[in-house]
Amino acid sequence: MRALSKWFSPAPDSLMSLETQVGKRRYVIYGNLIWLVWALVDLFFNNQIGAAWIVATTVSLALFLFIYTLFFTVSRRYAPWLAASVAALGFAVAQWNHSAGVTYMIYACAFFANTGSVRSGILAMVGVIALFILYAWWQDWPWVAVIAMSMVAFSVGGGNLIHHISEKKDSELRLSHDEIRRLASTAERERIGRDLHDLLGHTLSLITLKSELANRLFDRDAAGAKREMADVERVARDALAQVRRAVTGIRAAGIAAELASGKLLLESNGVRLDYALADANLPVDVETALAMTVREALTNIQRHARATHASVALECEDNRLVLRIADNGRGGDIVPGNGLTGMRERLDAIGAELRVDSQRGHGTTIIASMSPPQQVSVATAIELRTT
Repeated sequence: MRALSKWFSPAPDSLMSLETQVGKRRYVIYGNLIWLVWALVDLFFNNQIGAAWIVATTVSLALFLFIYTLFFTVSRRYAPWLAASVAALGFAVAQWNHSAGVTYMIYACAFFANTGSVRSGILAMVGVIALFILYAWWQDWPWVAVIAMSMVAFSVGGGNLIHHISEKKDSELRLSHDEIRRLASTAERERIGRDLHDLLGHTLSLITLKSELANRLFDRDAAGAKREMADVERVARDALAQVRRAVTGIRAAGIAAELASGKLLLESNGVRLDYALADANLPVDVETALAMTVREALTNIQRHARATHASVALECEDNRLVLRIADNGRGGDIVPGNGLTGMRERLDAIGAELRVDSQRGHGTTIIASMSPPQQVSVATAIELRTT
């Protein structure tokens, strides 16, 4: 049993591994087997079913299921041969079960769409359909049925080919995004390294020189040595303050950046995002807390809300700065978790209040409000962006 399980385990370069990487479930892949019902159409329209039909249909179905599983689980370099095997199975069984032969031929066209380049897939499908037409002519099948089945086969194969091309482009796009993120991360690390070098290089050199001078003055000029050590302390404190400011800037998250990231996240799941931002220059700690609130809220919408539309608004109401995040999802009772708790703690740290309104079937609204920092004036003009 273990050997059989290992045999059917998806190879790293198999179609099933590729499909699951883009979010398709295995039951969807095997759900396509429902079309095998067409292989049994003779049961309803053919009164001359005998032992040969039963044996041919039973054996061919078992072989087809075996080949189908292999097609999705083994390395893709074997896919053309397995697709050809399905086509051969269709021609072999068509003599006893016409509907099964046509069904396997259509499956073969669908398989060939996933076996290689677009050109080779089209040529393989055309070849299978041409052989089917010749076979039908030899067997003197009705031409109306032959033309109809040929069109169905080419349509199914063409649809799979378009889907294959789309998935390939999506995969390339994801790789491009990953590369962009990697390059951006590398550039950010290099920038941080340069900033810290520029920030600390001169300061540490100065501390070293003054420490050496104080050490030389200690025996013959204690007062001078004390002054130098006082300078060392002052320079060190200034350097520590600068490092803290730099780290705060590095850790700071901007609302605009979180909205851009949330837009991509929600768009990929079919959720439209509208957002309106007041023209305000917020302190770093305030903007970071609000940005993290936006991130957590949009992530929860993507994971749990089952929404089709979401909105984010930052505006001034009754002399208070208000961040409102809403969706039209399923709503219902909110169970406080780590995300909501962390959101509340970050807002408490900047003096903001958090309110969550959620009604079953009417979505969820998260409202964070606070008195605007004294050094911040919130403009009344609102910039509306719609995705």
